[in-house]
Amino acid sequence: QVRLVESGGGLVQPGGSLRLSCTAYGSILSIDVMGWYRQTPGKERELVATINPYGITNYAASVKGRFTIYRDNAKNTIYLQLNTLKPEDTAVYSCNARPLSSAAPYWGQGTQVTVSS
Repeated sequence: QVRLVESGGGLVQPGGSLRLSCTAYGSILSIDVMGWYRQTPGKERELVATINPYGITNYAASVKGRFTIYRDNAKNTIYLQLNTLKPEDTAVYSCNARPLSSAAPYWGQGTQVTVSS
């Protein structure tokens, strides 16, 4: 079992920055790719960024060049640096960890990011 604990959301003005963190507890060695997803009311959850155990990253087109995902393996933590934030980035951001097996992925509790003046 893996438990994901997120932090770092909040209210920020357009053009501002935030950093989200997600720390994994439990069977860390069973984890493959980790990532961030976001969801707004009435919309489907969408992928924001992922990072694999080798540090290879993948980004949604809407955030490429503005967001950066990275990891600190010593702390079992991934981060999402959000720069040049736009109102349309407002969403609940959730951390995801995909097991090496075919088991269902793990999810964090979600953290709210609100971009507004």
